[in-house]
Amino acid sequence: MKTSILLSLLGVLTGCAFGTSSEIKRAEKMLTKFECNNIETSEIPHTSITSYHERTLAVSREKAESYIESYKAGDILFKIPLDEIVQKQYVIYKASCESLGGVNKDNHHN
Repeated sequence: MKTSILLSLLGVLTGCAFGTSSEIKRAEKMLTKFECNNIETSEIPHTSITSYHERTLAVSREKAESYIESYKAGDILFKIPLDEIVQKQYVIYKASCESLGGVNKDNHHN
């Protein structure tokens, strides 16, 4: 009886580890999309709005990277999957890129 309980527990824990590993891989793949092309910061008039969008580009990417590193270290920060969290940061990143007149890598190929 104890053996079957231990085996069941081991199976659950192993499944969680593989699930987290695939989430990390999907999140890392999504992180490669965080690229804003075709903006020349020297040509953009520096206003409070452009400064906001420039900062948002950096912060959203930094957050995504930080979340991935936390998950790699075994710290599960949220109840939703990591790749969904990174996707939410990407939406913010993409909006700021577009507001600055840039083109995201994935949009550039369309």
